[in-house]
Formats: sequence, C-alpha cells, structure tokens
Amino acid sequence: MKIENVNTSDYAELLLVWEDAVRATHNFLTEADIENFKPLILEQGFPAVQLYCVRVQNEILGFIGVHEHKIEMLFVRDRSRGQGVGKILLRYAIEVLKCHQVDVNEQNPQAVGFYQHSGFKVMSRSALDDAGRAFPILHMQLDVEVTE
Repeated sequence: MKIENVNTSDYAELLLVWEDAVRATHNFLTEADIENFKPLILEQGFPAVQLYCVRVQNEILGFIGVHEHKIEMLFVRDRSRGQGVGKILLRYAIEVLKCHQVDVNEQNPQAVGFYQHSGFKVMSRSALDDAGRAFPILHMQLDVEVTE
C-alpha cells in the first residue's frame, strides 16, 4: 500500500469512504446527522485540507486530510479497517507532514484508542464541536517522547 495525492475528481469516492466509515464507527450520529454532514464534507471539508489516500486496484481504501500540521480527518472503509490502512496514513501524516495534533469525537472510542495507541495524549476537551453541537471533542497531541 502506498500513499497518493487526492484530486477533486476523487471527492465523490472519498465521500463514499467517509460515509461507510462514519456508519461503522460513529454510532452517536443519527441518519439526519449523516445526511446533513455529507454536503458540508464535500463542499467545505475536502477543499479546506490537503488530502492523501491509500488506493488499491483503483479503489480508495482510506484517506487523511491535514491542515497546518493538524490531522483534520482520517477515514477508512469499514471492510479495510484493521488491515493497516489507518496506520499507514497516520504514519505519513506524522513523519512526512509533521502533524502532531488531532481532534477526535469523544463518542468514538475506537478512534480515541487508535490515536492513543499511536502515541497521542488528550490535552483538553470541548463539550461541543466546532459547530456548537453536543458532540464532545478531545483535543489530542502526539507525545514527542514516543516518536523519538
């Protein structure tokens, strides 16, 4: 598996990966939440970050979006979870893009555990997300000693 740049022509497939991953891991979201987020992700989220993906046989298995050394999104197709796709994307973000921060939904314990296992520590917590919704966010930072 290798990391590739994402083009705007990939956005539709990225949205499918996003939705598949969210349905598998974000049990706290309602169907209405997911449908409301989709156009926001497509029209505002993707254009606001640098996007990279893991593509195998012309299919995107997972992607990561970063902005100013912060991981803004990391999503992996449900059937590809546990196969190292997320680890490869995260390692690329840390080692190549020098990302040391990430915000994670507190209600997504799998993601919290994934980042903690990778050396991130919770630095603070917000009771609301950036849009003021009651989805608590954990602000995590890479423990520099772990990476050295």
